[in-house]
Amino acid sequence: MTALLEVEDLRVSYGKIEAVKGISFTVNQGEVTTLIGTNGAGKTTTLRTLSGLLKPTAGKITFDGQPLNAVPAHKIVSLGLAHSPEGRHIFPRMTIEENLLLGAFLRKDTPGITEDIERAYTLFPILGERRKQAAGTLSGGEQQMLAMGRALMSRPKLLMLDEPSMGLSPLMMQKIMATIIELKAAGTTVLLVEQNAQAALSLSDQGYVMEIGRIVLTGTGADLLHDESVRKAYLGED
Repeated sequence: MTALLEVEDLRVSYGKIEAVKGISFTVNQGEVTTLIGTNGAGKTTTLRTLSGLLKPTAGKITFDGQPLNAVPAHKIVSLGLAHSPEGRHIFPRMTIEENLLLGAFLRKDTPGITEDIERAYTLFPILGERRKQAAGTLSGGEQQMLAMGRALMSRPKLLMLDEPSMGLSPLMMQKIMATIIELKAAGTTVLLVEQNAQAALSLSDQGYVMEIGRIVLTGTGADLLHDESVRKAYLGED
């Protein structure tokens, strides 16, 4: 299996506090890889570093064969790595369609952009029905769909999703997870940060468990689902 993303001994600090303490992992082409862990484990910090929003204090990030450590965030997007952040960060006063177009701000191929907007509406029909509606009037689940659709507008090779099911109803969470499976089937590689370990590991090829800035366990999604320590810590089982 070809590694699309390779992270080696990554360290990230906020001042004197080291939030990520020398983690190494890979994300293989065409797979769904999940980082699970409690709040404060360093998962979001890891994604923000991979997307260029934070700078590592040590370690090496390689994406599609290219070192990323010194690459600015906007160029990382153009290389094919997109980030749908925790909290969605949509623009509430802009329409759904305007939000989607912002995801393609680096592109110049108008026909391709139009095609990808229609693809977003196919993935998330509710967005197509309300395309001229202000994004701030959408429900939490609909805003998450919009955030994912916006990230896909850059035609990423790797889509990073940070807590896509946070605050959603069980039904909406199922729709988001089904969409991730659909994206994988269409060839998009996904790196997923998710507190719902059961849902995330069920659809993942590979998983990593983070605790206090370190990776403490790795395995296939199925292996981690059946690991006794994972079941006790993250699935609420005795």
